[in-house]
Amino acid sequence: MAGALLPVSEALSRLLSRARPVDQAETIDLSRAAGRVLAEDLAARLTQPPFHASAMDGYALRAKDAPEIGSVLTVIGQSAAGHAFSGTVGQGEAVRIFTGAPVPEGADTVLIQEDAEKLDGNRIRTTFAVTAGRHIRPRGQDFAEGEVVLSAGTVLDAAHVTVAAAMNHPELVVFRRPRVALIATGDELVAPGGLPRHDQIIASNTFGVAALIEAAGGEVLDLGIVGDDRTLIEAAIGHAVEAQVDVLVTLGGASVGDHDLVQASLKAKGMELDFWRIAMRPGKPLMVGSLGPMQVLGLPGNPVASLVCGLLFLEPLVATLARRPRRDRSASALTATTLAANDQRQDYLRATLSRDNQGRLVAEAFGKQDSSMMKIFAQSDALIVRPPHAPELPAGSPCPLLLLRPPRL
Repeated sequence: MAGALLPVSEALSRLLSRARPVDQAETIDLSRAAGRVLAEDLAARLTQPPFHASAMDGYALRAKDAPEIGSVLTVIGQSAAGHAFSGTVGQGEAVRIFTGAPVPEGADTVLIQEDAEKLDGNRIRTTFAVTAGRHIRPRGQDFAEGEVVLSAGTVLDAAHVTVAAAMNHPELVVFRRPRVALIATGDELVAPGGLPRHDQIIASNTFGVAALIEAAGGEVLDLGIVGDDRTLIEAAIGHAVEAQVDVLVTLGGASVGDHDLVQASLKAKGMELDFWRIAMRPGKPLMVGSLGPMQVLGLPGNPVASLVCGLLFLEPLVATLARRPRRDRSASALTATTLAANDQRQDYLRATLSRDNQGRLVAEAFGKQDSSMMKIFAQSDALIVRPPHAPELPAGSPCPLLLLRPPRL
């Protein structure tokens, strides 16, 4: 079964069936919590607001002292944020108050400054009807001490970390991010910035795959470029095992050619191979297995194939391990050109998106789809998905998409 061509959906199902979300937790500073997943419920350590607060700039007073428009009151002081008025508002009195400031004892309403006419002798006259409780944020309106505001499992965004700070939490307990080791293999590879020989190329896959991992909630351990030497490859695999990573991703060498040593090296270290050939293009030589508790994913060395497989398999795997929702990249559009009939493999065609004069989304596949061409991948908005054995698709027909980025129009 390991040598059979698997449909994409079955391959993904088998990969994810073994994925167990990380259950170890760690405590981190609130400043680093965005994007992390809460490991326990988060309760407020205080009440917010901690006092009755003014929602507007104006005057705090007793509603019964201004029964009608034109009532006159004497201003006896001021309450500002961080500088509360310490006295009590009595009959016929008012306190100048500013947004966020504590409402003085005795006052039960705020008259906004636009509805007050200033008179001499620190007096004001009301020019609008006064209602008890108006423009006051009651104590505890937002949350109360001990109230659970954020539940375990929450993927923390800007609003979540803001309310966590307001609840007086300088640190949060979150699930550990899944650790993913990357090994790029091949004598032909040179790191960016290096000087390749005439028979070498710049290694690029690591950076795109690492970006996918981090965006899905993972943490990358880059083990560098390893030449086509089984001793070196097995040593790098050993480093991943020692580091107790959750997933090992190899880039290149996952097939069974004379120079494809990764699969043999992994088997020598004890990997149990599940499958390694997928009915898809680009990306057929995808390897999936396990080495003890560590999942192994062997991506093709071809840059485009590597990223397509990363989007389809690695991204949902990392998201599952990280306890984050899987990103839904599915969409549909009308094809701009006729698409040829397909064979037994599922195709992923790089395409740009636009809108027609009726506002409908239109996908136009690039004329050349060679899987070594990264430039058109960078220019693409989506991948047109062509199922196995699909017949010719005329221009203007609906077609499924895998979005690379949100439609720009």
